[in-house]
Amino acid sequence: MKNLFRVIFLSVCTLSMISLDAQALRIPGNTNFASSAGRRIGATEIEIHWNAPGVKGREGNIWGTNIAWYGFQVLGFGSNSASPWRAGADECTTISFSTDVMINGKPLAAGKYALFMALSSDTTTLIFNKNVGAWGSYFYDASMDVLRVNTFQQKNQPNSVERLAYTFSNQKDNSVEVALEWEKWRIPFTVSVDLKASVLADIKSQLSGAIGFDAPSLIAGAQWCLQNDVNHSEALTWITSATNPNFGNPPTFGALTVKAGLLEKLGNKAEADKTMEQAMPLATIMEMHQYGRQLLAQKKVDQAFAVFQKNYDKNKGAWPTNGGMMRGWSAKGDYKKALEYARIALTQAPDENNKNAIMGYIKTLESGKAL
Repeated sequence: MKNLFRVIFLSVCTLSMISLDAQALRIPGNTNFASSAGRRIGATEIEIHWNAPGVKGREGNIWGTNIAWYGFQVLGFGSNSASPWRAGADECTTISFSTDVMINGKPLAAGKYALFMALSSDTTTLIFNKNVGAWGSYFYDASMDVLRVNTFQQKNQPNSVERLAYTFSNQKDNSVEVALEWEKWRIPFTVSVDLKASVLADIKSQLSGAIGFDAPSLIAGAQWCLQNDVNHSEALTWITSATNPNFGNPPTFGALTVKAGLLEKLGNKAEADKTMEQAMPLATIMEMHQYGRQLLAQKKVDQAFAVFQKNYDKNKGAWPTNGGMMRGWSAKGDYKKALEYARIALTQAPDENNKNAIMGYIKTLESGKAL
C-alpha cells in the first residue's frame, strides 16, 4: 500500500510539472510573425516590435470589425475595460525612442511604450502607453497613457499588404514618417527630433566614457560644436585637452583651427589669433588653401588674402596656391590680377575636373564678375 501511494504521488507530481511546463511552453508557428523594424534619425534610435497577422483572404472585412475595431471595445478578458486596438497581434506592439521626440508635433519623452490605436473610419488616435508587458490590449489602462495624438489614415491603397508591417519613409535630417501598413490601409505618423539637442546630448554622453580620453574623438566633438554653433565653452575644454602635448598627441593645424574658432566665438580674439599663429607652421599646402577659402566664406577678405599669399610664398607657387591667389584678388575686386594667377593655375591643374573648373573661373573673371 505504501509503495502504491508513492507511485500515485510521484505520478501526480510529474503530471503537475508537465502541466506547468506546458503553460510556459511556446512552439513557434506561422500564424502571426514576430517582427521588428528600426531606424536612426541623427542620434535617435527608433525600434518597433510587433506580431504581424495576415489578411488571409479577409479583404474588406478587417477595419471596423472584431479584427481591428473602431474606437474602444470591451474584450471580456483581462481588465474587462474598454480597450483600443493593439496595432498588431498577440502581445502588445511596442515602440521605443532613445531620445526625446515629437509625434506629429507633440512631445514624447525618450523611452519604450506600448502602441495602441483607436480607429475610426477616417482618423486614428495613436496611444502611447507605459504598460509594455501586457498581452495585446486586454489589460489596457488609460491612466497609463503618456500621449494621445491624432493622424489620418490613407485608405484604398493600390496594393493589399498581406502581413501587417511598420515602415519608414520620407526621411529627412530631423524626421521620418512611420506607418502601419496592412490590407489596403496605411496609418502614418511623423517622428521628429531636435537634431542639435539630441546629437549634442549623444556626443556628451560618449565623451563622458572611455573615448573621452581619445584626442581624435575630442577634436571631432569640438569641431561639431563649432560647426553647429553650440556648447562653445565645453567644446573648448575638449579641444584644449586634445591639443595639450601632455595628452600624448601633438597639436595639429586642424585641431588648432577648431580651438581658435571656439575662442573667437567666446569673444577671446587675441587668444584666437595667437592660436592661429601657432597653427600656421603646421599646415599642409592644402590645409592652408582650404583655410583661406573658409575665411572667404566668412567674408574675412583681408585675412583670407594674407593666408593665400603666405601659402603662395611658402610653397613657391605650387598647385593650388595660384588658385588661392586667384580667389584672393577676385575677392578684393582686382579681376585683372586674379586672371593672371588663374591662367597659371590652369597650366598646373592636376586633373580634368580642376582644369574645367578653372576654365569656368577664367570666363567669369573675363566677363568682369567676381568668383
